[in-house]
Amino acid sequence: MGDKFVRLRLVALNIDGVLLNDSFSPVIHRFVTGRGAAYTVDTERAVFSQQRRLAGVGLAAAVGGSLSGEEALAAYFEERDQYLLEHPVEVRQGTVELLHRLRGLGLRTVCYGGLGREHFTAFLGEHADLFDTPGYICTDAFRPGLHEIATEFFGLAHDQVLVVDDVARVAEEARLLGMPFVGLPSFFEHGHQRALMREAGVRRLVEGLDALDEPLLRALDREATAGTLWGE
Repeated sequence: MGDKFVRLRLVALNIDGVLLNDSFSPVIHRFVTGRGAAYTVDTERAVFSQQRRLAGVGLAAAVGGSLSGEEALAAYFEERDQYLLEHPVEVRQGTVELLHRLRGLGLRTVCYGGLGREHFTAFLGEHADLFDTPGYICTDAFRPGLHEIATEFFGLAHDQVLVVDDVARVAEEARLLGMPFVGLPSFFEHGHQRALMREAGVRRLVEGLDALDEPLLRALDREATAGTLWGE
């Protein structure tokens, strides 16, 4: 283990799209376009990293309002179940190595996302010992949940928590709170998150988890210490 970090204490890792492959964007795209509607940047803004009930309302609006929010959400998850039969959820390459790297550097780690804890247990449960208590935080009731993760679950200041996520809405919240942020947007061909992250001023966009190496982490620690995370 090298020198201790000056400011960083915790790395909060989004589950779907960061530690697991993106199994949401393709289904949302299919759901919308399969009903004759256009899949746009506004679709993603209305659905991504929203509370489930709000995502349902967004999905219903995207397809013309013929469904209620609850009906849209139920139909979406039914279609997702069918999609997963051919495209199963997978632990993303580099996940386990990243968790060991963070632990070796003395940083605490936690996973978060909008689905229940059973989702974490099913796909990352065998690596649960590499996360710090509570291991996984379901943020559906308070999305995006960055303030709550930092202050309520870990008793830390915002700028002591590095957030790694694939959605620009989360990046925008991180900027408002002055939190370190690394963007790992999906490679989904119809997606808009990479462009939205650039618009949000994200300075650290990576292609894979191996890019979250010690030099990058220490650079973020220096920026957090100096108060220059977002180019202030």
